[in-house]
Amino acid sequence: MLLCIDDSQAILDYERAMLERSGYIGVTAASARRGLRLATIFSFDAVLLDYHMPEMNGHQLASEIRRLRPDTPVVMFSGGEIPDETRQLVDAVVPKTDAPSELLPTVTRLCNQSSPD
Repeated sequence: MLLCIDDSQAILDYERAMLERSGYIGVTAASARRGLRLATIFSFDAVLLDYHMPEMNGHQLASEIRRLRPDTPVVMFSGGEIPDETRQLVDAVVPKTDAPSELLPTVTRLCNQSSPD
């Protein structure tokens, strides 16, 4: 089960459809606050989040998720530049322009790494 957090409903719909076609369960949150609440309640195999969001940016959100769920892989999925300190905080960065070729392989790799053999 994967958590997708983005303030764009179109991006959330895209992520959920792509993940579900590949056999994943996609849970979406249209705000950082809602995504954080879901991450507090449920355990996810990975979290995909946007950097540029109102209320709380992706760095702040990734920091909170790391504090709550240190073993959950975090993928920054963003259309803009990501600061180096944020890149170091997350497990992977996938530009939205590279989504068709990079997002699913990145998620699959991280989920396979974090699952017990």
